[in-house]
Amino acid sequence: MNQDAMKNLLLSIEDAPLDFSLIFSGKKSRKVNGLYKPDGREIIIHNRNFVDESGAWNENSLVYTAIHEYAHHLHACRHGGKLSVRAHTQEFWAIFHDLLGKAENQGLYSNKLDASPALLELTTRIKDSFLAENGRLLKELGRHLIEAQELCAGIGLRFEDYIDRILCMPRASAKIAVKMFQYDIKPEIGPDNMRFVAGLRGEEERGEAEKAFLAGRSPDTVKMNYKAGNREEDARTRLLKEKQRIERTIDALSKRLDEVERELQE
Repeated sequence: MNQDAMKNLLLSIEDAPLDFSLIFSGKKSRKVNGLYKPDGREIIIHNRNFVDESGAWNENSLVYTAIHEYAHHLHACRHGGKLSVRAHTQEFWAIFHDLLGKAENQGLYSNKLDASPALLELTTRIKDSFLAENGRLLKELGRHLIEAQELCAGIGLRFEDYIDRILCMPRASAKIAVKMFQYDIKPEIGPDNMRFVAGLRGEEERGEAEKAFLAGRSPDTVKMNYKAGNREEDARTRLLKEKQRIERTIDALSKRLDEVERELQE
């Protein structure tokens, strides 16, 4: 696969609002497989990294890297062609995982899990025996905490003090475990994802997020969809907000500068 074919492959997964160039460096790099330069909208792939000692190409890994760098480009497109210093944000991972899912559905990329029966069996065991089981235990903890709260009320013991000093448990953890039980969240999605779902306010939102996790969506993807205050903003709105933040910072620094000058004069 040459660089033009790779660019066409990426565009077939999802079109880009802004044009970009994709370059195979023809080199091997020990540091990175690829990189994205937002200023020139360039994706550079060190394609020699994907050739083994026998000269065979690992095209699947090459596609994975290209999708990763393309995700940076699409991320930049959402922000007027600019990227922050911290490139691997939650928004980036959500874009990347979404692209991988589309590429898998189109047969352009494979996670190769089926190629290893041992890994497939281990994955099932991890999900069932650890993630789901830990989720079930947390949900049961919530049920027992509700019972403990009722018993504390019966003897005049503050439930908060019981949590703090008897169980030596953070109140936030106790509260979220109770919500897991009250909202009847499915343990199959795992304890961390259960915590996120339990933190959502609306029943409809919780149901949708739970379904997304059960469908195999990544935590970053789900959290971006249901994150409080996550709204589509155009480039102008984002720039205006950034301008306001910079102005507040300048104002604060100017005031501090005046204070320092007065202290120096004194």
